[in-house]
Amino acid sequence: MKGIDFQRLQDDFRDLNFNDPGSWPVAPRVAAYVLTLAVVIALGWLFDWSDQWEELEQKQQEELQLRESWVNKKRQAVNIDEYKRQLEEINRQFESFVQQLPDKSAMGSLLSDINQVGVARGLQFDLFQPARDDIREFYAAVPVAISVTGSYNDLGEFASDIARMPRIVTIKNMVLTAAPAQAGSKGKDKAAVYDGRLKLDATAETYRYLDEEELNRQRGGKK
Repeated sequence: MKGIDFQRLQDDFRDLNFNDPGSWPVAPRVAAYVLTLAVVIALGWLFDWSDQWEELEQKQQEELQLRESWVNKKRQAVNIDEYKRQLEEINRQFESFVQQLPDKSAMGSLLSDINQVGVARGLQFDLFQPARDDIREFYAAVPVAISVTGSYNDLGEFASDIARMPRIVTIKNMVLTAAPAQAGSKGKDKAAVYDGRLKLDATAETYRYLDEEELNRQRGGKK
C-alpha cells in the first residue's frame, strides 16, 4: 500500500489559478469544498441555527412542563371523588366552627352565661371585667379578667362547665391562691378563720366574628 505523496500534494497547491478553480487538481478542489462547507456551517450557526437550537431547547422544556402538568391533572381527575369528599368534610368542620363563634350582638348573653355558670357552682365573683377586643384576621378575641372564690372542687367544676359550653371559651393565665380568711363568729371572738376556700384569678377568653364594618376595616388596613 502506497503512502501519501506529500511532495505531489505540495505541488498541487502551488501556483493555483484562483480565477479558474475548475482547473485545480483534485486535492485543492476537495480542500476548497471542505473549507467552504465549514464556513457555511459556521455562518449558519452564528446567524440562524444557534437561535433555532435555543428555541428547540426552550420548546423541549415547555414540553416537559406540559407533560408534568398533564400528569398532575390526570391524577387529580382520577382522585376527584376523594377531593370532593375532603372538601365537604372541611366545609362541615368550618360550619361547626362558625356556629361556636357568636357575633357582636350575642357577646352580652355569652358573657352572662359565663357568669351564671360560676354563680350556679356557688362561686363568689370578685371581678368580672371584659377587656378590649383583640382584633384578628376574621375574628376577635374577647378577654375577660375574672377573680372568683370558692372551694377547690367548685372551681374545678366551674372550669369543666366552661369547657362544655357550646361557644368557644378558654381559661388561661390561671393563678390559684388561698382566699382571704373570714372573721370568726363565735361570741366576741372576731379572729380570722381560714375556711379552706381558694381564689382563682384568670382570663376567660372567648371569640366572636367580625361584623362587616370591622372586616372592611381589616381589608383596608392590609392594602
